[in-house]
Amino acid sequence: MTLELPLKLEPFRTKIEATIEPYVEIQTHLTTEATLWQSKFAGLPYLPKGFDYPKTPEGDYLYLLAQINFVEVPHLEGFPQKGILQFYISAADDFLYGADFGAPTEQKGFRVLFFPDPVNETDDLITDFDFLPSSWNRESGSVPFCIFPDHSPQSSKCVALKFELKSAPISRNDYECEVILGEDFTSLLYEDDSLWEYYQQFACGHKLGGYPYFTQEDPRFYQNEEEAWVLLLQIDSDYKEEGIDIMWGDVGVGNFFIKASALQKLDFSNILYNWDCS
Repeated sequence: MTLELPLKLEPFRTKIEATIEPYVEIQTHLTTEATLWQSKFAGLPYLPKGFDYPKTPEGDYLYLLAQINFVEVPHLEGFPQKGILQFYISAADDFLYGADFGAPTEQKGFRVLFFPDPVNETDDLITDFDFLPSSWNRESGSVPFCIFPDHSPQSSKCVALKFELKSAPISRNDYECEVILGEDFTSLLYEDDSLWEYYQQFACGHKLGGYPYFTQEDPRFYQNEEEAWVLLLQIDSDYKEEGIDIMWGDVGVGNFFIKASALQKLDFSNILYNWDCS
């Protein structure tokens, strides 16, 4: 990948391009036709019959935030080639979306599930979700998504996903950016709004893998662990005229991180969940 850099960033080209890594870009569109095993944001999940629907320790139902069926995803090194990965969050705590910023890896207000060998047969799956309240009702700010103009449409509505393999350099507010690219680079971005906006394009949006985007700071800076956390899934704020509205607080972004060694073993028990907004 050769970047078209602004002239002021040309002195940093070698360092910037050395950081380029692949990721999978996620594009969204509204649908009512998604199957239970299809990749989606919100909507109804893939759950085998007899599987207990995920809840908080207090017994509140979690909401499906995202479901990724990896047979639909271009192969990304280190990521599964098959299986369904799910992300659930709580709506019980207004405006927190299930996050615990003091204990971001404790899966109480959120849950990550993985089904390594899913079946595409409705007869084998839970199909009656009438016990769930509407996941689209965001009047209280309890979940980061809704559909306008109706806050509570039929539960079959969801955000269907398309995937494309891309690549990008380290993001401007990645906790290692200044270490890798130098203080002169980060200072230049802070001094020039046009450069700041240009470089932001590499980090924003929905994605699997690659470098994360934050509106504030990288929470991994404070983790101080031997093995680094890598980006698993990023869901950005997203508004489209067709009626999709994903909004993390005040135009924020949600991130899920995992250790590369755990990802290789398909072990999703230790996940760092964070979101922030401006």
